[in-house]
Amino acid sequence: MIIDTTYLLPLAGIGVRMDLLRAVVEGRIKGVVLDDLALSLISIFELQAKSAKLNIPVNRVVEAVRVITSSFRVIPFHTQPIIEHAFELRGILGDYIDCIIVATAVSLGEDLVTEDTRILSQRKVLEEKYEIKIYSYKDLVI
Repeated sequence: MIIDTTYLLPLAGIGVRMDLLRAVVEGRIKGVVLDDLALSLISIFELQAKSAKLNIPVNRVVEAVRVITSSFRVIPFHTQPIIEHAFELRGILGDYIDCIIVATAVSLGEDLVTEDTRILSQRKVLEEKYEIKIYSYKDLVI
């Protein structure tokens, strides 16, 4: 399952209401363990950018990136299938970083979990066209 950047933010000390990683560790998401989760490399960039904007101490960000890269599959976004799908998705989603994250799930044939309203508003179209499932935190938490 590909996770969106939002769920990584608590690792840098940025609070979010939907703490997916905590829910997984606490067993509140049926059938999902940390080893099932992967992310696009672009999410590490987004985490850094958000942290810089919020003046998160650099040592917290460095530690968050270390934890992410040692704990999860990090998928590069420069492969041909991801680039092709991302360009195609621009007509549906607009924001290119969102396109890369969705294209990662599409290219790998994996489900995606996100809180992004643009992605969730196009869920039905994306699921039908690309044969993946798109979830939000509330869809998964028991």
